[in-house]
Amino acid sequence: FHTPMYFFLSNLSFADICFTSTTIPKMLLNIQTQSKVITYAGCLSQIFFFIVFGCLDNLLLTVMAYDRFVAICQPLYYTVIMNPRLCGLLALGSWCISVMGSLLETLTILRLSFCTNREIPHFFCDLPEVLKLACSNTLVNNIVVYFTTGLLAMIPFNGILFSYYQIVSSILRISSARGKYKAFSTCGSHLSVVSLFYGTGLGVYLSSAATSSSRTSLVASVMYTVVTPMLNPLIYTLRN
Repeated sequence: FHTPMYFFLSNLSFADICFTSTTIPKMLLNIQTQSKVITYAGCLSQIFFFIVFGCLDNLLLTVMAYDRFVAICQPLYYTVIMNPRLCGLLALGSWCISVMGSLLETLTILRLSFCTNREIPHFFCDLPEVLKLACSNTLVNNIVVYFTTGLLAMIPFNGILFSYYQIVSSILRISSARGKYKAFSTCGSHLSVVSLFYGTGLGVYLSSAATSSSRTSLVASVMYTVVTPMLNPLIYTLRN
């Protein structure tokens, strides 16, 4: 349990708990009290922490992909490369980048003024939905959102793809079928979680782009805000 994979897995589990805690308790309170009101400060806080732990999930999955890449492609150097100091720096870097990216997106909301209609068609303060309510120009906000999304989503995703390209290439060079199965089984759980995370996240934005129905987007959002974090520990527990 002191191996790098379990160290990163503990960080991922904590991030998942915090990710769901950002939205689910408030949603359950709204259902219980039949009141769907949230304060301006509460909405900003929810946006900030939602982006922090969403980005953290993304970055930790990228770091774990690198860990699997080293384990399969450089097995003799694994303990040398993935030493405790590097693991700590990778985890700390993921936290710092997530917080800075979230601060950048959240602080730009403070410059906006909002119309009298302040009803968000969502079960939490989703940043794109909040920006739609603004009366002032949101060009700067949209540029910041696209910039941080490209930086904190596309670059890590390409890193994961590159890692698995190298992993698959190394596995295909193994002659025995047993060796191939053993090598692939070490990253099967991580690959399942990555597919679930990016599949549901992509589904949200594709559904919102393809249809104007907020209900369709709402259902897709439940998948990656509730279902995915719930399934992550089950996937890894079954693997163990």
